Amino acid sequence: MLCVPVRGPEGFSVWNGPPFAGGQPTVKLENVVCTNATFSTDGSRLMVMKSDFVISIYDCSNYQEIKSFEVPNVAAAALSPCGTFLQTFQKSSTPQEKNVVLWKIETGDAVYQQFQKNLTKTTWPSIRFSSDETVACRLATNEVQFFDTRDFSKGVVHRLRVPGVAAVELSNTSGSHVAVFVPESKGSPATVQIFSHDKDLQGQPVARRSFFRCSTVQLSWNNGSTGLLVLVQSDVDKTNQSYYGESKLNYLTTDGTHEGLVPLRKEGPVHDVQWSYSGLQFAVVYGFMPASATVFDKKCKPLLELGIGPYNTIRWNPKGKFLCLAGFGNLPGDMAFWDYEDKKQLGTTKAEWSVTSEWSPDGQYFMTATTAPRLQVDNGIKFFHYNGSSFFKKMFDKLYQAEWKPESPDKFGQIAELVNSVASLKIQETKAQGQSSASRKTVSANPPAQKPAAYRPPHAKNAAAVQAELFGGSATEGMSKTALKNKKKREKQKEKKAAEIGNGT
Repeated sequence: MLCVPVRGPEGFSVWNGPPFAGGQPTVKLENVVCTNATFSTDGSRLMVMKSDFVISIYDCSNYQEIKSFEVPNVAAAALSPCGTFLQTFQKSSTPQEKNVVLWKIETGDAVYQQFQKNLTKTTWPSIRFSSDETVACRLATNEVQFFDTRDFSKGVVHRLRVPGVAAVELSNTSGSHVAVFVPESKGSPATVQIFSHDKDLQGQPVARRSFFRCSTVQLSWNNGSTGLLVLVQSDVDKTNQSYYGESKLNYLTTDGTHEGLVPLRKEGPVHDVQWSYSGLQFAVVYGFMPASATVFDKKCKPLLELGIGPYNTIRWNPKGKFLCLAGFGNLPGDMAFWDYEDKKQLGTTKAEWSVTSEWSPDGQYFMTATTAPRLQVDNGIKFFHYNGSSFFKKMFDKLYQAEWKPESPDKFGQIAELVNSVASLKIQETKAQGQSSASRKTVSANPPAQKPAAYRPPHAKNAAAVQAELFGGSATEGMSKTALKNKKKREKQKEKKAAEIGNGT
């Protein structure tokens, strides 16, 4: 079943996801007062950080608390992908203090500790796990260090030497490969390299790409771990066309068949890129506004053009059938929904002020949320059907977090089956509950307000009437009700006057 975790000033709760019985969501987990809440990647466990430095772990099969950790001065915490380990970062008072701790949730024991000076996006979590937790590694000075996840007491079991390494990303499939980024240094270009995880094969990279004018990179593996997308960004655009710098999208494969730029047809920044769930295609939004959007196969050949518009966001349905192309942030919130398999657009709509957006794990619903502190007003959640039609909307005085509980898309049927089952459910509910049209209207989104007619001055109305009479049209076309009433009144007065004159003669 779909679930939606929601966090506001009063705390964190979990809703039963759509379709909602009776038109409103029900609560699966009542409010838990906390400062942060996060699910493990597989959705099996929930971590809740409370204000008194207590971290509670819940089993998501029944939402019962299974373990609690008290970590003084904790600044950050993270769950491993399968919820086996909890990792915490504490503010250190001395350099000798080991302020990063890895806890085994089942036993509550600390299985590994280390010192880390700063907390940044590229260095947290300190210990990275593959999706199945068979591989774990950490970034160190000039090397990547690997652990035995079955026994962390062994410490570092082997090392990958990469001078200057600044970021690391494990592949999705059993950690079969690892990608590393080395920034520019002393005139040497920045590089991204892919190494096999097998320590006997780590001497030489299986793929490598160099970049000049590179400040940061985003590394994105596909499912299957055969391809890596590398979004290279520089702070300065040498052509002076973009205030936000310059960005290029590169593609590398683990078999070495492709190492180069993705052939984008329009100049300008790369706004967003996302792999399909199958890992066989990826979609890119790119170029100066209005931006373009294209779907490529894993050989970088264009498969589908999604048109141009005020877009900077692409979201691929987990089942691989649908795409949402959107313009959020400083854009007005336009959304276009596409059927990738049938190569057609299904519908368009808007979701202004959206901060987050994501498909449901079953691929049938699309949710957008306006949250604080990014925006302090108009906070709320909106649900849309896969074709863009509005499904549900709820506003909040203040909303900090709203997302889907992670689930494997493989747990759900195909979209056509889900649509038929939901349609039959709606019919049965209507018959059983005898829901009135007014109550059904409450569930759906607010209907769009009727657009007011444009103002037309009196002389323009008169001119239109005269023109209509001159060209054989009706003089009453385009006239207001009041003008038409006055015109008939004048005609009657003329007829009455003419009759009086006739009687007098």
